[in-house]
Amino acid sequence: MERIKTTNKPATASGSRRRFLGSAAAAGGVATLATLSACGVGRDSKQAAVVAGGDSKDMPNVTLKIQAGFPAKDPLFDIAQDFYRILSELSGGRIKVDLLQSGAVVGAFDQADAVHKGILDGSHAVPAFWYGKDNALSLFGTGPALGQDASTVLAWMEYGGGKELYDEIYRDVLKLDVVGLMYGPMPTQPLGWFRNEVKTAKDFQGIKYRTVGLSIDVFKNMGAAVVALPGGEIVPALERGVIDAAEFNNPASDAALGFPDVAKICMVKSYHQPGEFFEVLVNRRVWEGLPELYRTMFRVTAKAASAQMQWRTLNEYSTVYEELRDKRKIRFVETPREILEAQLKAWDAVVEEKSAGNPFFAKVLASQKAFMKRAVGYQVKFIVDPRQAYEHTFGKVT
Repeated sequence: MERIKTTNKPATASGSRRRFLGSAAAAGGVATLATLSACGVGRDSKQAAVVAGGDSKDMPNVTLKIQAGFPAKDPLFDIAQDFYRILSELSGGRIKVDLLQSGAVVGAFDQADAVHKGILDGSHAVPAFWYGKDNALSLFGTGPALGQDASTVLAWMEYGGGKELYDEIYRDVLKLDVVGLMYGPMPTQPLGWFRNEVKTAKDFQGIKYRTVGLSIDVFKNMGAAVVALPGGEIVPALERGVIDAAEFNNPASDAALGFPDVAKICMVKSYHQPGEFFEVLVNRRVWEGLPELYRTMFRVTAKAASAQMQWRTLNEYSTVYEELRDKRKIRFVETPREILEAQLKAWDAVVEEKSAGNPFFAKVLASQKAFMKRAVGYQVKFIVDPRQAYEHTFGKVT
């Protein structure tokens, strides 16, 4: 493909890469090398040399064009860049990704098709963006509230059979020529930004509201008039009165997109999207054209970037939240229990309808429920609510 540039010119391994691999070997010794071999790394002497921190003249330089599903001004864009920074360090600079902002080549909601057709080498977004292709896609990150958070859904993906179902929907159901990596758990998302506070479930009747994925059906069930818009189009729509309220993702992204300029009330806590995370889609021909070691680096990067994203977003989102609350006087209102109950009832109706009309949806949901009943049941029983300890130390949460 023209966008993939490969050369056999040697690249100097970065110091950070040597430190990473050296520390890993020191910490894990023989076990670390055995684990890498089991993953397909080190199957020959050339790969072993790279793993050991040395250079191999036969490992190519690769440049990929990947489009993000959000504009460059969104902090999620820079967070996505972390993925490719880690990948570059692991590869000693041999893998380079040009991350393009939303709309640079195709529309945000058209990225999966563009990757399939080879127009893009990859996409960095969320499966809910292609929800219109098959509603079961929304179960991968924007499914019903079962008590889970995004990390729990990723645990299901990794250990509960979710990855196999995810691969199946792209390969056999949608027949898209792509390979997907899921990573980057996102915190529970706010109910959204409102011109006027909603206090009861009835307040959603007729309200013009922006969301994506299965949340569209949830809020329609609650009586809202729902539209799906890419991130860059939401604030202009709010400003013009095309919509009355909208959710996007988090305090930092919402602030960067301009939500506080057009709405002064942010409703927090919601069951509409409790467990979303990132998806990296790569064209299958591109993926299979990469050396096995490079594919392993992508997989390892997904795990490392997940941890990095959790730590980074906790720091950044909490900082922006305080700035919006204290300096810009945004009102952060906890969603009333009545509205949360209405969301759960709406979810019941939505999943019943979608399961009846889509056997694959029902298959994925059954797998999720089986895992969440056990995993979330354990969490609820063992993990203490942080509010009591926080208020004991710092006073009432504001």
